[in-house]
Amino acid sequence: MNESPAGRPVVLDVWCELQCPDCHRALDDLRALRARYGDRLEVRLRHFPLDKHKHAYAAAQAAEEAAEQGRGWPYVEAVLARTAELADRGEPVLLEVARELGLDAEEFDTALIDGRHLLAVDADQAEGKAIGVTGTPTYVIGDERLDGGKSQEGLRGRIEEIADRLLASA
Repeated sequence: MNESPAGRPVVLDVWCELQCPDCHRALDDLRALRARYGDRLEVRLRHFPLDKHKHAYAAAQAAEEAAEQGRGWPYVEAVLARTAELADRGEPVLLEVARELGLDAEEFDTALIDGRHLLAVDADQAEGKAIGVTGTPTYVIGDERLDGGKSQEGLRGRIEEIADRLLASA
């Protein structure tokens, strides 16, 4: 799936939804993994908006626009830290976070209105479905898919175990 050739980082795909409380709980593990491995682990956000969350598609598009403006992970982390507020207040939270991070507000607003990132979000979701993703967060590293959800205990250790093995064999 996503094993890396020698000298390249190991890729960890994270199917995530920015209104998902379980993804919010996974945020500390993602930060710890990024800190531990640095450039040796490429953590890629993959969108998997769930129908049960009203603002999931807008949040995914917003994250794509933030990435396009060079602030993808800071934006994702800030929105995940405010999942409850996003559920209560909706899209104004997405715009507030963009402004707090110094993103081009006009371009950000336009991107959400014109839907320029919908195809990228839909492609991630389709790929996730094709490999059996049914909920968030779901992790893929090497040839293994690890389902997070409410039972995330031990997942970071399992991801580290796989990453260490892949890095040792690279």
